Amino acid sequence: MQRRTFSILLLGAVLATPLAQAQGVIRLSTTTSTENSGLLKVLLPAFEARTGTKVHVIPVGTGKALELGKNGDVDVTLVHARTLEDKFVAEGWGVDRRDVMYNDFIVVGPAGDPAGIKGGKDVIAAFQKIAGSGVKFISRGDNSGTDVMEKGYWQQAGSKPAGASYISAGLGMGEVLNMAAEMRAYTLTDRATYGAYKAKTGLAILVEGDQRMFNPYGIIAVNPAKHKGVNYQGAKQLIEWITSSEGQARIAAFRPEGEQLFFPQAAR
Repeated sequence: MQRRTFSILLLGAVLATPLAQAQGVIRLSTTTSTENSGLLKVLLPAFEARTGTKVHVIPVGTGKALELGKNGDVDVTLVHARTLEDKFVAEGWGVDRRDVMYNDFIVVGPAGDPAGIKGGKDVIAAFQKIAGSGVKFISRGDNSGTDVMEKGYWQQAGSKPAGASYISAGLGMGEVLNMAAEMRAYTLTDRATYGAYKAKTGLAILVEGDQRMFNPYGIIAVNPAKHKGVNYQGAKQLIEWITSSEGQARIAAFRPEGEQLFFPQAAR
């Protein structure tokens, strides 16, 4: 009898551990754009109400979001850098990747546009003009999806702003937009975060519409074979919901000030 009582107490202690308690929580690493834009504040409460599962969000750059997945510190990741995503899956860290949505990148800067790029649709030509203008450019410098894309543009442009004209901030998109406004500088941003910061910064959209600025997002579960403690069932549940008709409709309906910022892309 005493042995049985001890076993029950031991089982209760195990169930009370943080790992067991965390099974009711899904840890999501994601980009600052999904957080700063306000999209997650619309999506996640609907998912949580339907499933009774709490989502703990860690908003960082794509590189850091995937690193958290590699370390087993999250259960699922929602990011936008397809080459990094494919590498993450190919190396066995992630499984069940699905397309979710897309938006686009834009080049923004002071309304006076000292580099003379306004109205162009060629992002590489715009970067070349910025590089030759001596005007400051603020880079995220954080290995985010935006940072990876920006560095690719500079490589194609064949040059980038010299010396103090190029500032690698190591910060999230919202903070970089604030810096660009304060320093009357240019930067590359996703349209969604720009929309959330437009009134505060006064920055103008100067270049948009280049197909090379297309920005798709994917969601990936952390591989439970790599990390036994991850909440894989919760990750799958979130992936299925966000790519379902309900999840996709909510993404399409997210229109701050009447402007659609993300477009559903999940395969039906």
